[in-house]
Amino acid sequence: MREVTFTDKPDRIDKSHHIMTFQEQIKEGIPSELPDAKVYDKTVNHAPRRKDILSPKEKKLALRNALRYFDKKHHEALLPEFAEELRRYGRIYMYRFRPDYAMYARPVDEYPARCRQAAAIMLMIQNNLDPAVAQHPHELITYGGNGAVFQNWAQYRLVMQYLSEMTEEQTLVMYSGHPLGLFPSHREAPRVVVTNGMMIPNYSAPDDWERFNALGVTQYGQMTAGSYMYIGPQGIVHGTTITVMNALRKIGKTPSVPGEEGTGAVFLTSGLGGMSGAQPKAGNIAGCITVCAEVNPKAVHTRHSQGWVDEVVTDLDLLGKRVEKAIAAREIVSMAYLGNIVDVWEHFDRENIPVALGSDQTSLHNPWAGGYYPAGLSFEEANTMMSEAPQVFRNHVQESLRRQAAAINRHAAAGTYFFDYGNAFLLEASRAGADVWASGGQQAGPEEREFRYPSYVQDIMGPMCFDYGFGPFRWVCASGNPDDLARTDAIACEILEEIRRNSPEEIQQQMADNIRWIRGAQENKLVVGSQARILYADAEGRMKIAEAFNRVIAAGEIGEVILGRDHHDVSGTDSPYRETSNIYDGSRFTADMAIHNVIGDSFRGATWVSIHNGGGVGWGEVINGGFGMVLDGTKEAGNRLRSMLFWDVNNGIARRSWGRNREAVFAINRAMQMEPKLKVTLANDVEDKLLENI
Repeated sequence: MREVTFTDKPDRIDKSHHIMTFQEQIKEGIPSELPDAKVYDKTVNHAPRRKDILSPKEKKLALRNALRYFDKKHHEALLPEFAEELRRYGRIYMYRFRPDYAMYARPVDEYPARCRQAAAIMLMIQNNLDPAVAQHPHELITYGGNGAVFQNWAQYRLVMQYLSEMTEEQTLVMYSGHPLGLFPSHREAPRVVVTNGMMIPNYSAPDDWERFNALGVTQYGQMTAGSYMYIGPQGIVHGTTITVMNALRKIGKTPSVPGEEGTGAVFLTSGLGGMSGAQPKAGNIAGCITVCAEVNPKAVHTRHSQGWVDEVVTDLDLLGKRVEKAIAAREIVSMAYLGNIVDVWEHFDRENIPVALGSDQTSLHNPWAGGYYPAGLSFEEANTMMSEAPQVFRNHVQESLRRQAAAINRHAAAGTYFFDYGNAFLLEASRAGADVWASGGQQAGPEEREFRYPSYVQDIMGPMCFDYGFGPFRWVCASGNPDDLARTDAIACEILEEIRRNSPEEIQQQMADNIRWIRGAQENKLVVGSQARILYADAEGRMKIAEAFNRVIAAGEIGEVILGRDHHDVSGTDSPYRETSNIYDGSRFTADMAIHNVIGDSFRGATWVSIHNGGGVGWGEVINGGFGMVLDGTKEAGNRLRSMLFWDVNNGIARRSWGRNREAVFAINRAMQMEPKLKVTLANDVEDKLLENI
């Protein structure tokens, strides 16, 4: 495979006054001479200061761990700098080593690589760190407050260097952001194997993450942050759109058709960060009046400037009047309220402003370190308190959660349909003592314990999508060419329409919703960062779309395509309060499915695979895995995609059918009819009356 030598804009001059190209900087790895120290850029959205949790002895260990990336001759210069970062930020990010070149997903041909698959992975890593995509780009955090691609900039530089050197007979092994090294393998092996936060189970409490991350030995990869598969908020826009459309159907409202008046339904929620920023756009597509509260002015500005939210309101009284006007006119409009969500719930209650749908998408998997900002404190006060007085801050968070839950309960009594969006809102509210349990729920055992409100997976995504095998299939056009994306959109739409003509009644709604989505994808301007797309598809849809892509790549009509998915899918994630919350045979607290999923993807042809502890619901609460696959138009790519995509979906359907989920039983029987080599153990039903007298 040829080595790419495209000339990039010169970005840096080394100590010998040589002008270094982008490609040279990638291949350099960690510079042999120290680059100039970086000025802390206050215009960038930075991660909050982390908890000061290490003992004096542990702080020395953290510094020793950081310095091992560098030649001994630099230790004396770097030690005080890293010590100051640890003191000031609670982490050692190695800001000095942040590259001088612009960070974004370049066309795949611009990366220096001996292997095209490695170049595609470099593209995806840079997309995750693009300031237009990442929540805290200088701290290498993509979304969710702590969802990291790497722990520090030395790791980034080493990984990019390794990828530039990699051949098709090597595999890069990643330990929670740390590149352990390139190991001999073979062409059909994954090029990269990623783990993030895989702790011994008894060391997965929130403070364990704080401690071991500060030591520099593990990280929280979220889902698609640490697996290099985040595509900006578009991914969650689609999932939220599907969720909101089906939530409207549950309350007897039909989602709006483009060009018609809105539903008149108010959707009240919170968060405009990396994932939650998708909510206003999704509400517009579904036809709602969306009100989204956010305390971070930079997040509000970003989403408004990107066109993902229509209006910004800073006064509660004006917000209430604006919403009442929108209800009367049945507008389709999204509003960002710069302030706290608790105040909005309480104000709408006092003013009798009806809320049809309610949820929350603050990062409550990370409640004590910037994931949730309590009512009664300014954004700045909260950021200071969480690091300097963590227990006081914790008390404020829990009081705020109790207030928020109480206001939601009053709205629910008046008819609001509230659902937990899988961000651990109900879980953390329950731990704060809020009134969120169903009758007898708090005293019940783990499998019987239920919240007053359903998670969106229990009520919507589980039975309507995951059990049928529908989940977030996504692709990225490696050329960076918008025309390639438009072509793939058209191909995907054509295939979905063809499948729908012969699909059973049970999945007609899913097919229709995704055809509507892909038809409007270009119009809704969903691309942020890489030329990427997402839709929900089952195994049949994923394989047929991928095969069609591979054919047009082979014909030279488009460049390579990178396939992937969110970990939030049919098979990739074991999460008892989210992805597997609608499995009721007692197995939702097990994690066999996610582990089997990543093992199976590894030997069936994935280009890279990942498995993580922690995701949208928190450290120690979930195990989740994902993959990436490069389509290059070859016969080998066609074989890999068929083998891997079929397993990647049907592994989860088989598990769900064994849990006696009716929709999954239908789906796995259909899968066995389509593939004679598939033979799954099926559950036998037990009549209720046999158990009544036991």
